Amino acid sequence: MGTKLELLFWGRCNMTKQALKIILWLVFILITITACKEKPEIVEEVRAIKTITVSEPATSQIRKFSGIVHAVDSSNLSFEVSGQVETVNVDIGDRVKKGQVLAALDKEPYRLDVDGAQAELVKAQANVVNTKEEYDRQKRVYDQGAGAKGRVDLAEYNYKAAQSVVDYQIARLNLAKRNLRKTSLKAPYNGSIAGRSVNPHEEVQTGQKVFEIDAKGALEVQLAVPETTIHQIHISGPATITFPTLPGKSVKGSISYIGSAAIKANAFPVKVGLIEPPAKTSPGMTAEATLVLTDESRETGYVVPLQAILPAKDAKQGYAFVYDPKTSTVKKTQIRSRGGQRNMSIIEEGLSAGDIIAVGGVSFLADGMKVKIME
Repeated sequence: MGTKLELLFWGRCNMTKQALKIILWLVFILITITACKEKPEIVEEVRAIKTITVSEPATSQIRKFSGIVHAVDSSNLSFEVSGQVETVNVDIGDRVKKGQVLAALDKEPYRLDVDGAQAELVKAQANVVNTKEEYDRQKRVYDQGAGAKGRVDLAEYNYKAAQSVVDYQIARLNLAKRNLRKTSLKAPYNGSIAGRSVNPHEEVQTGQKVFEIDAKGALEVQLAVPETTIHQIHISGPATITFPTLPGKSVKGSISYIGSAAIKANAFPVKVGLIEPPAKTSPGMTAEATLVLTDESRETGYVVPLQAILPAKDAKQGYAFVYDPKTSTVKKTQIRSRGGQRNMSIIEEGLSAGDIIAVGGVSFLADGMKVKIME
């Protein structure tokens, strides 16, 4: 009896296991069918790109040159007469006004010259009076029929000669007075003393430099440009000036002078006028001028940002991605550059005016990729 019950129990258990397997298989098949019917929709991702339109032609490059700030109006001052320096009233850096006495010579020798010329003039004027009286007397006697024509002519000649001596002595006196005035050296305009090369009690000669004065007002930077570059700059060409002692300050400038002859090391003198320089800008400061060099012999190129170029093995080669608005795709285009300026590259080949190119994330783009323009 017990054996039959055990067989019945194990038989029912086997039937339950089979039923459970069938149910699990049915659930699995149902899930698989449902998953196949509900496939997720694949959404194509379109990358947004930042673009620019190629338009700016470039036939120029940028070069930097070191220079010194100078006043536009600057003069070397000297005495117009020689003598011993008596006083020096200013020093380097002093600000002066027009007409201010900067230095003076010993005036005594020139006062004596004035006194001598004055005495000679008095003497000459007295001689005129005497010769005039003699001439009048000889003429009166001759008119009465008692004199000789030769004596009249001689008296007239002496009288006119005496008048000429007076004129000469007047001119000599004026020159002596002028020389006396020139013993004081005066400032020709408002400005500052940039150089001094004289001390009291020194003997100076006519024309010897004693001061250098810079006029108050307009400033310029004087440069030396190599002979290989001088023909690539032009009068009125733009420039940007920076100063090591004034970090963060830059000034616009314009080329005002280009020398016609080379000076030291085959470099030509060039002057750049400063436009509204900072108040702290002074003559003698060092400066750096950034000039635009124009090479008209080169073909026209286009200026584009460096980040728009995908590099290639050749340093002058690269790739740009040109956007096609009709298909909303980019085309990988080979380009050739001829250098750059600041953070820009000058493209000689591969691009045309009006091309729309990507300027960011170009390493993630591919030829024919569908994109949209970033607003």
